[in-house]
Amino acid sequence: MSLAEDTSCCHAAAAAEAPAVQHPLQPLTPAEITRVAAIVSADPPYGTDTRFETIELLEPEKAVVRAFKPGMPIARNARVSVFSTIRIGVTRLFVSLDAGTIMSRKEFPTARPMIQLEQFLAIEDFVRAHPEFIAGCARRGITDMTTVCVDPWSAGNFGIPGEDGRHLCHVFAWQRLRENENFYAHPIEGLNAVIDLKTWEVIRVDDYGVVPIPKIEANYEREFIESKRAPLKPINVTQPQGVSFKIEGRALTWDKWSFVIGFNAREALTLHDIKYDGRPVAHRASLVEMVVPYGSPDNGHFRKNVFDIGEYGIGKLANSLKLGCDCLGAIEYLDVHLNTMNGDVMTIEKAICIHEEDSGLLWKHWDFRTDRAEVRRARKLVVSSICTVGNYEYALYWYFHIDGAIEFEMKATGIINTAACIPGQPGKYAREVLPGVVGHIHQHIFCARLDMAVDGDANSIVECNTYAEEEGPHNPHGNAFYEAETLLGSELSAARRANPASHRYWKVINPNKLNYAGTPVGYKLEAMNCVTPFVGANSPSGKRAGFVQNHVWVTAFDPDERYPAGEYMNHSDGSGGLPDFIKQDRPLENADIVLWHVFGLHHPVRLEDFPVQPCISTGFKLVPHGFFNGNPGIDLPPEVNAASCCANATTA
Repeated sequence: MSLAEDTSCCHAAAAAEAPAVQHPLQPLTPAEITRVAAIVSADPPYGTDTRFETIELLEPEKAVVRAFKPGMPIARNARVSVFSTIRIGVTRLFVSLDAGTIMSRKEFPTARPMIQLEQFLAIEDFVRAHPEFIAGCARRGITDMTTVCVDPWSAGNFGIPGEDGRHLCHVFAWQRLRENENFYAHPIEGLNAVIDLKTWEVIRVDDYGVVPIPKIEANYEREFIESKRAPLKPINVTQPQGVSFKIEGRALTWDKWSFVIGFNAREALTLHDIKYDGRPVAHRASLVEMVVPYGSPDNGHFRKNVFDIGEYGIGKLANSLKLGCDCLGAIEYLDVHLNTMNGDVMTIEKAICIHEEDSGLLWKHWDFRTDRAEVRRARKLVVSSICTVGNYEYALYWYFHIDGAIEFEMKATGIINTAACIPGQPGKYAREVLPGVVGHIHQHIFCARLDMAVDGDANSIVECNTYAEEEGPHNPHGNAFYEAETLLGSELSAARRANPASHRYWKVINPNKLNYAGTPVGYKLEAMNCVTPFVGANSPSGKRAGFVQNHVWVTAFDPDERYPAGEYMNHSDGSGGLPDFIKQDRPLENADIVLWHVFGLHHPVRLEDFPVQPCISTGFKLVPHGFFNGNPGIDLPPEVNAASCCANATTA
């Protein structure tokens, strides 16, 4: 797409010059990444074979953040994971940028790093060159291996002979019939290779039998679309007086909201020190895991249970966004700076989009007796990134609403993962989306980590259920129902599942701060998109994704408990995640607590999902629940939008 960008409506920090550090939670700058890499390279854990998985900010203790004032000196430290190119293991380092030293070092001898972006094309080249894979393609009529496209998938942990103790990648393949056409329409079914990422050896090629490669094209790029509809008239979003938000470094203020925008290779967007009108709501919020279990046991598809955050890192797969396409309106962009395997700086320009949106009606009332009406419109601040993981796009949106609510929305688009079948015979676990092409039933299950700080760090978690009153003297007319609150006092009791029958929800309260009704201030989790997991809890994949068995977990804060399926989870055995965290059964009353919410998409594939899937959406909200004394939007001034006009679209 060709775009003539209006630079008056968008801004991005120059790639070579990141903003100076102005807040202790601001991500590492390019200069800091370079310095950390140099410090580690002076004493590399694996000698010349040392490579960098991640270099990120080692976030300071909460007391340091609370005490920070603009202009104060900021101590900067980094958390680094490195690995060897030739042997198993990951070493975690804490590095002081000020002292130029490694402060601590811990080795995880059986851990594997995430599959790195730089390895994707190398994996394809090695597989395409292997004689057994070439022979398998030949059995399917493929003689030109340059037409074969190979997607690297994490291998999981299935106890398959010959795979133990290795660092593996399992691949699926397709054929591209001509330049730029959609190769996902042509699956090479039943042919998979397993490659060792340490030795770069294809240890096995699995051939489950030949299924004819579908040859019908199904394209999405504009040049291939024959039937083109007439364009719609433009919708322009204008803010002639400029935007209402301000960014200093990575610290943002908008209306009564303030927070710091972070970003790292694993989680992508992270939000920190979130406050409304100076009152803390959450210390940190991010999406920390995503697992996509597929429902087919056929051929090699049983292995499709990928953890797109823990095994790939979606931050490194972020898009460089385009004005007027990915983002509409008056946009502020932020570049992000990550590390390559060699420790160099990798810059993704315009990876973060920030803008305001009208959000419909906020509140209204018409007094019919006096014929007087008051109305206020809502708006929201949007902070977003879009990441491409193989065939799928994941668009991450954080919304800050003017009424004090925080919302996360995940939009999934891109191309469904495809397999081949005999036309008309899709099988039990799939739906045919094109003659001979199927998409398997699957789920996208996400986990958000919400380090809550509702009016301070001392919080508690409460579960709320609604019940019908038993019929009898207390309910003579059969209409009585009520809400009951239960304080969840420890970690084991706070591992909970949704219950639509009782309209169950949870709220984080501060028992030390009361509103004018005399009840604790709080924020409610609106868990709108809970999914039922269908992968067996004791299966190889189920054990590694133990966090999906509950929709809410609550833990006592521990800075090392960062990920629900474990810190290093490529080839993991399921240990070191939320089920292990809560075995400590730490108290949660009036404590520094972390709320983990599991939500997602249940996706029986539709024909309409191909050749490219319209966005499907999931997410959650954090809504003030007694946090304010009344409607927080009551003080908004009235306004009439002068740009609105009559459409004159009605004909007689």
